[in-house]
Amino acid sequence: MPPVKRHFRSSVLSALILAALAAADTRAGEIAVIVNLAAASISKEQIADLYLGRSDAWTPIDQVVGSAIYVEFYKKVTGRDSAQVKAIWSRILFTDLGVAPKQLPNSAAVKKAVAANPKAVGYIEKSEVDDSIKVALSVN
Repeated sequence: MPPVKRHFRSSVLSALILAALAAADTRAGEIAVIVNLAAASISKEQIADLYLGRSDAWTPIDQVVGSAIYVEFYKKVTGRDSAQVKAIWSRILFTDLGVAPKQLPNSAAVKKAVAANPKAVGYIEKSEVDDSIKVALSVN
């Protein structure tokens, strides 16, 4: 009888892991790049340039490095992984050619910062969007 119990526990654990991965995948796929209500439109290419230090036309606001939304945003908008982004910003900062995006702890803080600054760009979970900001780009 104990081998059946062990197999049952293993199956339950596997099911829980799969469910968690599916939930994380769904959440990560729903990102909104946001701007201030008074801001002009901005393209995906302009957003990528901002977050990779190639432009200073806007003020990029970042989420916490390594968070799921941070990883997905950079992967889907810039085509870079976290290590590549870190290397890019290390080079920019070392050569004093730019200022890294300000990091805020969560989507609520990013939304508040973007709503207060007409030149700010940020990214949040799509479920956090409200009428205090506008969506410049939906990332799936």
